[in-house]
Amino acid sequence: MPSKVIRVGIIGQGRSGYDIHTRHLRTDRRYKIAAVSDLIAERRAQAEAEFGAATYEDYRELLRRSDLDLVINTTFSDLHVPITLEGLRAGHNVLCEKPLARRAAEVDELVAAAAKAGKLLAIFQQSRFAPYFQQVRKVIASGVLGRIVMIKVAFNGFGRRWDWQTLQEHNGGNLLNTGPHPLDQALQLFGPGMPKITCLMDRANTFGDAEDHVKLVMSGEGHPTIDLEISSCCAYPLYTYQVFGTRGGLTGGTGEMKWKYFNPKKAPKRSLIREPLSGRQYCSEQLPWVEKTWTVPKSQADSFAYMSKQFYSHLYRTLTEGAPLAVTPEQVRQQIAVIEECHRQNPLSRLA
Repeated sequence: MPSKVIRVGIIGQGRSGYDIHTRHLRTDRRYKIAAVSDLIAERRAQAEAEFGAATYEDYRELLRRSDLDLVINTTFSDLHVPITLEGLRAGHNVLCEKPLARRAAEVDELVAAAAKAGKLLAIFQQSRFAPYFQQVRKVIASGVLGRIVMIKVAFNGFGRRWDWQTLQEHNGGNLLNTGPHPLDQALQLFGPGMPKITCLMDRANTFGDAEDHVKLVMSGEGHPTIDLEISSCCAYPLYTYQVFGTRGGLTGGTGEMKWKYFNPKKAPKRSLIREPLSGRQYCSEQLPWVEKTWTVPKSQADSFAYMSKQFYSHLYRTLTEGAPLAVTPEQVRQQIAVIEECHRQNPLSRLA
């Protein structure tokens, strides 16, 4: 048995609360789900029957408990800020689902509330631990691709959607719903500082009033250009990542990556020629390419399970040993600031 078992209260048992958080925590011996809150009676009954949690219709009753080490906020996106604030002010460590907030100022308010209460504010950005993303970081960090000029990230697909996450009133749309995953990754690759933002949004296949097509370009001196797409009208998604470097490049999806590069010391020696080349020839050479591939290990093939395990392992060390958070509120604030600027550039009408 672990030396310390973290007693958890989960607010919300929808897709995220049940299929991600409950799914993992039920099998992680370092955690115990002690309490659950949900507005739907059937979900409360399921929590009581399946893992013996105390259940509440009103989340405020859960927050009144003094025996919880962690409260997880998996409510509607527009309730993330107010309920997280209530949890912190009630004296709880709080883990909030993405998106943490709609505006950067709201993140500042949450950080201040956590500091005042002396409690932990964590954000569930588990995609930081995605196997394919870890591989991209590894290849880039190796230096074999040279200076990274541009990184293209595409979380694309084709689909129509008609649930609450298509509504602006619930902080819906592709950027706030799916966007925190690739944005968290992309900003790690971009580096510190606020990038220059150019963003275009559209409503294509959604039945709601929030966007379901996003094209976002982030740039800055001394940083690679980040080209990010989050579209629901892409019938032929070709890749998740493409990396452009001065010595090679990488391409691939969540299950397989391939990259190639050359060693400048082994390449033909060249120098600039200002005169026309003889024979009207075009610059052509055979570079000594080295090509490699990566396939996701079988143990990591269930990416949702793997990412949750990695996230909760890091969080456990934070809660029990005081280890730094793997994903900090300051990093998420940068993400929310980017999202806020994208919405500023693309004001959308709302449903009546």
